[in-house]
Amino acid sequence: MADFTDALQPADPQGPSILAQERAGSNIEVEQLAQHLLSRNDFLSRQKKILSILEPIPIFSKKNQLNMARPDRYHLGLARAKTLRRLSLKHGWDREDYLMADYLMDEMGPYALQATMFATSIREQTNDEQKAYWLPKVENWDIIGCYGQTELGHGSNVKGIECQAMWDPKTKEFFIHSPTITASKWWNGALGRTANHAIVVAQLLLPDSKTGKYKSYGPHQFIVQIRDMKTNKPLDGIVIGDIGPKYGYPGMDNGYMLFSNFRVPHAALLSKYSGIDSEHGTYIKPDNPAVVYGSLTFVRAQIIMHARLILARAVTVAVRYLSIRRQFSDRDSKDPGAPEQAVLNYPTVQIRILPLLATTFALHYTGEAMYKLYWGTRQQIEKTGDFSRLAEMHAASSGLKSLCTTLAADGIETCRRAMGGHGFGGGSGMIPLNNEYLSKPTVEGDNWMITQQTAAYLIKRMTEVVEKPNLKPTDSVDEQFQEYFMSTKYYKKNINTFDVIGYPIALVRAFKQRASHLTYQVYQARVVEKRPWTSLMIQLHRLSRAHSESLLVTNFYNAVYTDTPDPPLDAATIEVLQVLFRLFALFTLDASASEFLVSKALTVEMLQYVTPAIQDLMAKVRPHAVRLVDAWSIPDYVLESALGSYDGDVYNRLFQKAHKENPLNLLTFNPDWRSEEIVMGEGEENARRRLEALALGVAGHEQQAGTVKSKL
Repeated sequence: MADFTDALQPADPQGPSILAQERAGSNIEVEQLAQHLLSRNDFLSRQKKILSILEPIPIFSKKNQLNMARPDRYHLGLARAKTLRRLSLKHGWDREDYLMADYLMDEMGPYALQATMFATSIREQTNDEQKAYWLPKVENWDIIGCYGQTELGHGSNVKGIECQAMWDPKTKEFFIHSPTITASKWWNGALGRTANHAIVVAQLLLPDSKTGKYKSYGPHQFIVQIRDMKTNKPLDGIVIGDIGPKYGYPGMDNGYMLFSNFRVPHAALLSKYSGIDSEHGTYIKPDNPAVVYGSLTFVRAQIIMHARLILARAVTVAVRYLSIRRQFSDRDSKDPGAPEQAVLNYPTVQIRILPLLATTFALHYTGEAMYKLYWGTRQQIEKTGDFSRLAEMHAASSGLKSLCTTLAADGIETCRRAMGGHGFGGGSGMIPLNNEYLSKPTVEGDNWMITQQTAAYLIKRMTEVVEKPNLKPTDSVDEQFQEYFMSTKYYKKNINTFDVIGYPIALVRAFKQRASHLTYQVYQARVVEKRPWTSLMIQLHRLSRAHSESLLVTNFYNAVYTDTPDPPLDAATIEVLQVLFRLFALFTLDASASEFLVSKALTVEMLQYVTPAIQDLMAKVRPHAVRLVDAWSIPDYVLESALGSYDGDVYNRLFQKAHKENPLNLLTFNPDWRSEEIVMGEGEENARRRLEALALGVAGHEQQAGTVKSKL
């Protein structure tokens, strides 16, 4: 029987023609802007090359992933991870090619930690002898690794982890031991069913030469083989497993692990910066204890860069769909047959979406600045042994990780809600994006806790400035605090207020003054008044956010007003980027207006003009919105969204997903309550057996595992 729906089309105007008109109405040079944003590591050409390889391979199809159960997603994830590795050898991919393939696959899979935390620790924390032994094994994938830091009882507080590494002076070995259930390693990606080696972070315990009692020297990294290389079973003295379902990451085996006096050799302690004198059993101190957290700082810097692409995906879907979606005609129109308006034309929708579009660019330019700061700091340490910038980098990465992942995670949900009912559906592409990104505000440091690290650094710098106002500044924060302190406190001058509407540079100065004021207030409370740290935690978090927002605003301003664009941009595109800067800065200012008023960076009179200015800026961005998201060059393969596809054929794609691709529609069900039959024609006995298997899902998998074991 013919399917009459094959001949139906959406009502006019149709999506493809709407997006074509949107693109024709803007003078943004999309390819030029895309090169400007994504030229690092030949991103665009690399994306095109790798996409042409992955997309035709059936195992990488994403059509029905949302309909798969979690155990099946891990099976598929491991198969994909293996295939990627084989493809990398077949096509001669370098590391950036492999990372691009992983980005396009868009799945946190079982090998994800191999090329990130595990490899980074091997590269950055091993001495020359250890590196010569381990790095080839990592790069050749002879071993599969994970990073075991977080525990059941401790996450952000790395110093509080309970897992122990006790030095045995007789055998010159370490005992890795989990003294409590809460010492269990927990959440560690790739640990549950995949990795055979782990970087294990444990308290280094050495016996006192006189008393014999053990003393902790803080958390250190150890490389430990955790599974048999042939059977992939946990080694004796180690218990490992998968922790179960999460909000996202269905293809990742986040795991738990406990040790019972598990012996590892002296060489297991990663010893580039610290170590144990094996002859005397004495501790070798690092020049700077913060280097132990180098891998974590690197990951936080990477997370900031990743946030911009994640938010860009959500905004791309929202901008394209909301440009196409029509709802209601203009209430003031005299024409009874007036056409319905594009949803993105409504200011109540624009205020939710267009500032987020501006935020993607703000995140980008700060991501670039963090990239340069990180590698510049690493180079400085390697060449000269100068650790002076490490504290600045750690403070910046902590505050920005917190802010940027919050902006991205909240932004995804804002975009989903702005798209109305269809944003709730699987065809939106927002379900996996939302679920997978929900981990970022808590992973690698809870977003509220790690801001204390930023605040502590700022208090320390303000203390230096107050006590030694003429001291030569060591970084840009010192200069900022000196200017604030000398003009407002030392010389008792009136604090400046800034014309944030008329002058873009005034926005930068206003954000810096707000951050400086909040720092000085917390300095007074903590250093002068000696108030308890815990009582100040809310103020500390606000201080970190203010400082991080100041960094975003400053970096964005420098990129579009003072720096020479590289690769270059035409004048029309730069002008639009400058509008985006003002929109981002004013929208961010408006959200925390009270702090700008209290710091006297802004007057009440000036504040009344902020909202009208934001609305005026959104009107200027609106004609360019589609081309601006196009510049992020996110393939439909990654978006996997009927609402956000490049061609705009929204309704045909939504109907196709529901009518032709949904596996539930391939069966005819028996809804009669009198019968135990569920699928029409299967019979009641078969129905009972299938329901028992579904209800006892774990038992079903245990039975499958038993069958495999009996065959072996």
